[in-house]
Amino acid sequence: MNFPVLEIFGPTVQGEGMVIGRKTCFIRLAACDYQCVWCDSKFTWDGSVKPDVMTIPMIIDAVNQLHEDQVDHVTISGGNPALYKGLDQLVLALNDAGYQTAIETQGSHWNEGLKLIDEVTISPKPPSSGMNTDFKVLDQMIAELDGRNVSLKVVVFDRMDLLYAEIIHQRYQHVPMFVQAGNDQTLEADEANTSLHLLKRYAVLVDEVMRSTVLKNVRVLPQMHALLWGNRRGV
Repeated sequence: MNFPVLEIFGPTVQGEGMVIGRKTCFIRLAACDYQCVWCDSKFTWDGSVKPDVMTIPMIIDAVNQLHEDQVDHVTISGGNPALYKGLDQLVLALNDAGYQTAIETQGSHWNEGLKLIDEVTISPKPPSSGMNTDFKVLDQMIAELDGRNVSLKVVVFDRMDLLYAEIIHQRYQHVPMFVQAGNDQTLEADEANTSLHLLKRYAVLVDEVMRSTVLKNVRVLPQMHALLWGNRRGV
């Protein structure tokens, strides 16, 4: 089984969602079925970076070489890593190598391998992305993962996105919910400017969520990695 791998990096901290702050290594796979207008990882699907085709043993070896027994956790990222039929085999191999696993997917494509992952973040995309949510598929995913360690994360850029987050929260009230301030300056090279800008956006989002009568049992997050390192890749 081969996978198109764009980058394997770490140890670092997870900057988003349910495992924010978790010490982890990343495996970033190419390809996505979405093309969000504000995507901060367009290189995963726009063809600007050519992936390396790697077997599962090659991936495990590359992760092992990143550290000296310093990490027991791996995040599988993208793109949309749920697109790959061999995801279950990759996860089982990571487990055999001693790693816990996490993944983020937009909830547009069901994959049985998701049931093997320790922490699943489903991040349906709001209106500002330019994408449309297939609620039939999303409903199926939430049902299939019932009882698993799963959460929802909605990135918010504007008022319509906040209303979308309220719809998601009301539809899946039993699923832990994270609301995150979106990064609208993905081309900014100055890390300090990016951090200051995102902190201001985070403060605005906190205020808006506090006023919401719907978003009660939710957690409001920044993009922690962007606060630390701006738009730098591989951290």
